[in-house]
Amino acid sequence: MSCGYHYDFPTMPYTTVMSVGGSIVVPDSVDTGFVTEFVGRMRSRLEKNPSWRLAIVVGGGATARRYQSAARDMCPGCSTDTLDTIGVAATRVNAQVMRAAMADLCRDPVITNPTEPGPITGRVVVAGGWKPGFSTDNVAVRLAESLGADTVINLSNIKQIFTADPKVDPNSSPLTHVSWREFFAIAGDEWVPGKNTPFDPIASRRAASLSMRVVAADGRDLDNLDAILDGESFVGTTVGPE
Repeated sequence: MSCGYHYDFPTMPYTTVMSVGGSIVVPDSVDTGFVTEFVGRMRSRLEKNPSWRLAIVVGGGATARRYQSAARDMCPGCSTDTLDTIGVAATRVNAQVMRAAMADLCRDPVITNPTEPGPITGRVVVAGGWKPGFSTDNVAVRLAESLGADTVINLSNIKQIFTADPKVDPNSSPLTHVSWREFFAIAGDEWVPGKNTPFDPIASRRAASLSMRVVAADGRDLDNLDAILDGESFVGTTVGPE
């Protein structure tokens, strides 16, 4: 594995909060191979560390994009709130799939309000979307806040955050660490339903106000995820306070 950023991961109960992008759970249809391997690795980690807890927030992926696109086609003037509401519904379907895959580890219902997660009885909790106005990244930040975590691991289909969109600027370069101020200069601060950004700007503002850190990495590389969780060098980008 190429050398990346080293992060000392906290070990408090329920401090491991992951925002798992819909792009890797449902890139077109549900990627059962990825979900099965991901769940298997998390189960093995849980068995080795009885005090460890895990909170997973699942994005909308193709499920959301497909239905949002259909709504736009049928209603060109479709409101942002309507598109967001469709996206929220999609994330909850995807979250139910993840919860089912977790089986006995996730005894609690899918969380739909991260500010009021309710009593938690299982070792794993799964959350979907909350309400219009932001993506599940913001759900992950708010859930981390509720559970006393200071970090969100953001797993998507990109390895690192770049100085600019590499699809637009071929001279852009990957970052291992960036401050929130620098991140806003790169990613902007406007929310658009279905827009692909390294991390939701609404979630970013909340995380920055809480001095929270976000570790962004390619969620499909599960060896790299293990390195993050083990406090080893990994390929990714950490966004945090100055």
